[in-house]
Amino acid sequence: MPHPLQNRVTPFGEIVAVPSRGTMMGNRGGCFHDSEQRLKRRRWASRRWICCVLRFKGRHREVMTPGRYTELFFLDEATALAAGHRPCAECRRADYRSFQEAWRRSGLPAAAKADDMDLLLHGERTAMRDETVRPPDLPDGAMVAQGEVAYLVNQHRLFRWSHQGYGAAPDDGVPLRLLTPPAMVRILASGYTPGIHGSCD
Repeated sequence: MPHPLQNRVTPFGEIVAVPSRGTMMGNRGGCFHDSEQRLKRRRWASRRWICCVLRFKGRHREVMTPGRYTELFFLDEATALAAGHRPCAECRRADYRSFQEAWRRSGLPAAAKADDMDLLLHGERTAMRDETVRPPDLPDGAMVAQGEVAYLVNQHRLFRWSHQGYGAAPDDGVPLRLLTPPAMVRILASGYTPGIHGSCD
């Protein structure tokens, strides 16, 4: 049986090799794998980090074809947002429009146009952040971490993330680090509703 490709994205933005594919696909602006389907040192090709549906207009792609864009996979949209990916304007047009509208409402200091949004988001993806937060202060869909463990905030509760889905989280009151980029948190707080894996009830 072939080994899984290194194209599954965690809420920390890391790209790992695990069997679970998830419910959404995306990319980071082009190709950053080699002819052997191995990732290059740099983990993106451009600032255009997007999150897509798995199926669109019957298109079929051979994943990680040499010279083509590097397909990535996410458990769900909340995971993609935490990693810094916004909705695709082509295959998720309605979600992209909703994201733009929430961006405008949020008061972020950039126009709600793809290039402007991507420029601001890329600065946050690549910045070193160590902001401690309280989950009750965060909107649904935001993600936080304790050490190497990620949690989703949903309905004032925490759910432990894994590649297979969400599980129960301890209620120990320890400080948690914000994973979702601050601009994405503002988008969520301004009314954008991300897709969340069905294991989170």
